[in-house]
Amino acid sequence: MGFVALLVLAAAAFAAMALWLRVDRLLWSMLGAALCLGGVGYAWQGRPMLGAAAPQRTTTTPPVDIEETQLRDSLFGRFNADTAYLIAADAMTRSGNDDAAARVVLGGLSKLPQSFILWTWAGVTLSAEAGHRVSPPALIAFRQAARLAPEHPAPPYYLGFAYLEAGDIAKTRALWARAVQLSPDGTPYRIEIARRLALLDRLIAANDAR
Repeated sequence: MGFVALLVLAAAAFAAMALWLRVDRLLWSMLGAALCLGGVGYAWQGRPMLGAAAPQRTTTTPPVDIEETQLRDSLFGRFNADTAYLIAADAMTRSGNDDAAARVVLGGLSKLPQSFILWTWAGVTLSAEAGHRVSPPALIAFRQAARLAPEHPAPPYYLGFAYLEAGDIAKTRALWARAVQLSPDGTPYRIEIARRLALLDRLIAANDAR
């Protein structure tokens, strides 16, 4: 019965794609070949008598944002004791475990409590752990980072990024403008933060024009 149903579904699918969707006749052979290939795969590996099973939850690995990684390296440096914890937290984040990423950074803070880098990244990971919102613990971490390094652009930039993920564009804009002001002229990170701020302004202008 499974194979009969497959033939019926294949015919219906071909009719829908070729006639209802008005696919060009030149592509009909391609559609037919695709359906045949699917049928061959089903005949080879399909088990129509197998009972249904609940779908299994899969974890997808977030892609690495190269530009953001490069900006972070420019802001914090790359080869130091602080950033070693950031790299470990990145691995947890890519595996979909935001809670473990936050624990890694907090563990680093137990050894380097005066690191504004780790306090900043604690804010980042705690925000992610809270479902990408600026939770009270995350806000405390960002404020501690700003207290330790009041003239560094990283704490306002990453707090702004956290607000962006939470959907608060107005706060993001104010914080990124502050980050640009704190960045020395000519530095690579000033150029990158200013570019992001310009893109954000374009987004705000586009939304206002609607």
